[in-house]
Amino acid sequence: MEQLVKAAVEKGASVIHIKAGDVFRCRVEGKVFKLSTTRFTAEDTRRIALQLIPNDRDRGRINELQDYDCSWGLDDVGRFRVNILRQRGSFMIIMRAIPWSIPTLEELGLPAVLSEIVDLSHGLVLVTGGVGTGKTTTQASMIDWVNKNRQKHIITLEDPIEFLHADDASTITQREIGVDTDSFRTGLRAALRQDPDIILIGEMRDKDTIETAIRASELGQLVISTMHTPTATSTISHLMAVFPDEEKELARIRVADTLKAVISQRLLMRTDDESRIPALEIMLVTPAIQDCILTSKPAETIQALIEAGRETYGMQSFQQCLQDLVRSGQVSYETAKAGSENPSDFELYMQTLAGDGQADSLGPAVGSRF
Repeated sequence: MEQLVKAAVEKGASVIHIKAGDVFRCRVEGKVFKLSTTRFTAEDTRRIALQLIPNDRDRGRINELQDYDCSWGLDDVGRFRVNILRQRGSFMIIMRAIPWSIPTLEELGLPAVLSEIVDLSHGLVLVTGGVGTGKTTTQASMIDWVNKNRQKHIITLEDPIEFLHADDASTITQREIGVDTDSFRTGLRAALRQDPDIILIGEMRDKDTIETAIRASELGQLVISTMHTPTATSTISHLMAVFPDEEKELARIRVADTLKAVISQRLLMRTDDESRIPALEIMLVTPAIQDCILTSKPAETIQALIEAGRETYGMQSFQQCLQDLVRSGQVSYETAKAGSENPSDFELYMQTLAGDGQADSLGPAVGSRF
């Protein structure tokens, strides 16, 4: 199994699938490939699961496990976020690769405004997007920037710990849920007594965690976390939706006061089809957007403010980012259109640019199309 894992990583695999009754498979640049001809038996996957589970307590109750998360490392190969699950009564294992080294914001091609966001003294910053869109990597790069450039105490609460940070200019305390603390809620409440400047929460999963995160940011910490929401405006809606009706008015005031930025992320295939590139929507909570949150203005109003705030604040909508990626030739027109929140609006805008004589600057695919 370790030889197969090593071979998968050498081929650039981001995810590995091990399932009873199937061959070894890995995901490379979004596509799932076979990497062996021999099929795993139910006993094979059980034995591999036992090898990956990090402690004797959980290994002892393996027959009770149905969904289990942990991390695992292979020397000179890499670290993996592991999910062990049951399917058709036998074990299946999903392993998501985590690089040993943490890529910088520049190496990821992320906008410089992210270093300004993570340099805030307090407030709530959310990195959002679907599963597998690079949220954890973006978070790690932001923390790494602070670690190298500022003198802070950073506490992370993760399930499981993924990227390993070495203390540099900052000191970093990494706590794993279920190992170092019982839950996100317990760890977050304890963190408030542990002299943090920045608290990173792996994921805000429920009302209690969201409420405690807001409270921490009200007390003067910078709180960074993730949510599985596709856009900045849907993130605001989701934050409000977790509170019951009788608490919504106060919650709206607290969210407007503490939320500082939302970074929504997707991954798109580059034109060379050999790697993926992040497309980001970036919303900074300016006074105008703060007023929109307080007065429940429609999402379209906030979206317009995001697009209008590009030069002044460094904000950008997904559509603006996608247009830039097409202009630079990094992403094809078809890929950008498919990744757009509103493909028809994206096509209309690109047609307008072509009609204004800017087709050549948009690359051959767009110029020939229009």
